[in-house]
Amino acid sequence: MTPPAATERSVGGPVLVFAGGGTGGHLYPALAIAEAVAERCPGARCVFACSERPLDGQILEKAGVEFASVPARPFGLRPRTLLKFVWGWGAAVRSARALLRRTGATQVVAMGGFVAAPVVQAARAERLPISLVNLDAVPGKANRWIARHAGAVFTAAEPGEGEFGGWTRVRPIVRKGAAPPVGESPQRCRERLGLAAELRTLLVTGGSQGASTLNGFVARLAEREPRALEGWQVLHLAGSEDAARELAPVYRAAGVPAAVLAYCDDMGRAWGSADLAVSRSGAGAVAEAWAAGVPALFLPYPFHRDQHQRANAAALEKAGGAVIETDRIDASANDAALSPVLRRLLTDRGVLAGMREAMRRLGPADGAARVAEALAGG
Repeated sequence: MTPPAATERSVGGPVLVFAGGGTGGHLYPALAIAEAVAERCPGARCVFACSERPLDGQILEKAGVEFASVPARPFGLRPRTLLKFVWGWGAAVRSARALLRRTGATQVVAMGGFVAAPVVQAARAERLPISLVNLDAVPGKANRWIARHAGAVFTAAEPGEGEFGGWTRVRPIVRKGAAPPVGESPQRCRERLGLAAELRTLLVTGGSQGASTLNGFVARLAEREPRALEGWQVLHLAGSEDAARELAPVYRAAGVPAAVLAYCDDMGRAWGSADLAVSRSGAGAVAEAWAAGVPALFLPYPFHRDQHQRANAAALEKAGGAVIETDRIDASANDAALSPVLRRLLTDRGVLAGMREAMRRLGPADGAARVAEALAGG
């Protein structure tokens, strides 16, 4: 499917408005595509339409890009949530139309989620070309609606056939800062993060906001079975300062070398340092594991009704580079079911080497370049 040509409404090049937000999972891929667009079309201007959540502003300010918030509200079937969505829809569309006019937008690139929908409606009213970048293997309601109005749909996951059959498949979309630095060895990545260069490294991450059940599972394994981590160190991204303060003493008492951080601003080196990851399987985490070639034990977020995080990681499991297990939420149930799986990955070098080779065979995570080529006119 070929994206519509952007109508030049600005002097000096096209103006692409990326619509998405609410979580880093919508923003980081947009930043990756914008980076690639800038390389291919220096005259292009990329603007981000995000939510009013503080996290969005923090991410985009740090990235040094142009952005504006839209008063969009998530859709939900609970009466209060539904009313907020309905009441906010008109204001969000009006705000988005003002943004598109103010910036001289020539195209809208929807990244999915509750922010993207009203911006797409505004683009329809302004008669602007629309492209959709779908990230999850199970498209949400917003993406299904947006796809019906988009001239081009790219998907970084494999959503199957039927209504998704005409979508253009690309490999994962990963920003440069989340991929291991080119030419930098795992040992050098570890040194730059303050880790021991020669120790094998387990990366634990529950995403930008952390995951308490995942945090507790790995920490309890260290506490009860420190020998399983013999020869390893842990880079544990806890998701909050409070969680980091709780976890650090557990590793110290167990005698397991660990760097416990609330967040990591250098995810490229975090993945570059890792020999194995324990992670949620949001689209971003799966893409980053793919880009780094790091074997992973994925524990999908257990409260999604459609279980799209499990579907996100399915291709990596099918290829042999990952294991997907169920987060049973209950601590004792997780310990009983998951500890043997992680213990085997930590102690069986042959299994881990085979998984790493399987990850390498997946090919480069070059989805951002593919989408950017299409948006910038090839």
